[in-house]
Amino acid sequence: MHFITSNVLWQDIIRLPSLFCFLQKPLAQLISVLRAPKSKEGYASIGGGSPLRKITDEQAQALKLALEAKKLHANVYVAMRYWYPFTEEAVHQTCCATTLSSNPQYSISRSGSSIRLLQNTCLSRLPVSIIQSGYQREGYIKSMANMIEKELKSFSKQEEVDAGDPYRDQMEDCISLIMNELKSRGIDNDHTLAYQSRVGPVQWLKPYTDEVLVELGQKGVKNLLAVPVSFVSEHIETLEEIDMEYRELALESGIENWGRVPALGCTSSFISDLADAVIEALPFATAISPENSTKKSTSAESDTNIMRYVLALFFGSVVSFVLLFFPKLASAFKNYI
Repeated sequence: MHFITSNVLWQDIIRLPSLFCFLQKPLAQLISVLRAPKSKEGYASIGGGSPLRKITDEQAQALKLALEAKKLHANVYVAMRYWYPFTEEAVHQTCCATTLSSNPQYSISRSGSSIRLLQNTCLSRLPVSIIQSGYQREGYIKSMANMIEKELKSFSKQEEVDAGDPYRDQMEDCISLIMNELKSRGIDNDHTLAYQSRVGPVQWLKPYTDEVLVELGQKGVKNLLAVPVSFVSEHIETLEEIDMEYRELALESGIENWGRVPALGCTSSFISDLADAVIEALPFATAISPENSTKKSTSAESDTNIMRYVLALFFGSVVSFVLLFFPKLASAFKNYI
């Protein structure tokens, strides 16, 4: 549950108006309590845990070897935003860094939150080069096209390619680049872009994947290949949400032939392109300017303000009381989480 609380507590994921920012922690704890059983069930369905850390470690090792093959000897450290090994731990092991996000597309709540964390750590005093996104790189596009082309061969009749996940502008550009690459190979399927990974009752990018699956079924689509273009590693959102929940919904909606393109993982063309991105970024490494110290001071004062603490405790207790004694309301709220 600690991971869930850490995740939803971050203000870039659940944004409250400044007037109500003192409710951030109570809301995070409430969502964690309500979401924990569902998360536990989800992890149990994929074997009791996510393979994300293992795959990320394998990618880091593959990247190190790819860099060495390109005559650059460097250490590669895994750093995670909301769980071990935390970003701060990796920072203490380096003297010069190129940071590379595992998300090909930039988003405020993922890549952005990590960059802001770096600005407030000792890394702000070190030469740093940040690769914010890599969806437009040829190696990524060709690697994705290779995976899609391979999976499409298992379909007797290809009608739809559904690309799932975030960050509108970069996502639309990313899909356009991948589809153009596929067209150059003689593959001209229809496609639909949809978004998953909504957290809590927060408005997320639309159209939502679950709604799109129903609509495609109603339109008579029988063959569907899901392409998680924003995930380069297998984890609960691919193995449970896509492979189980979305597959079941698709079949219930009338889609007969369901497939899913695997995450890139340690695909050699992808890892090689990551190495190229690191080498290209190194000459531009500069010190990150930490955020204004006045803002830090203001934030610290805000956190220790006794009045805010009392208000947060009061409103958090009220919300918990209402949800505890009105089960139907709690159930309705839980459906959004």
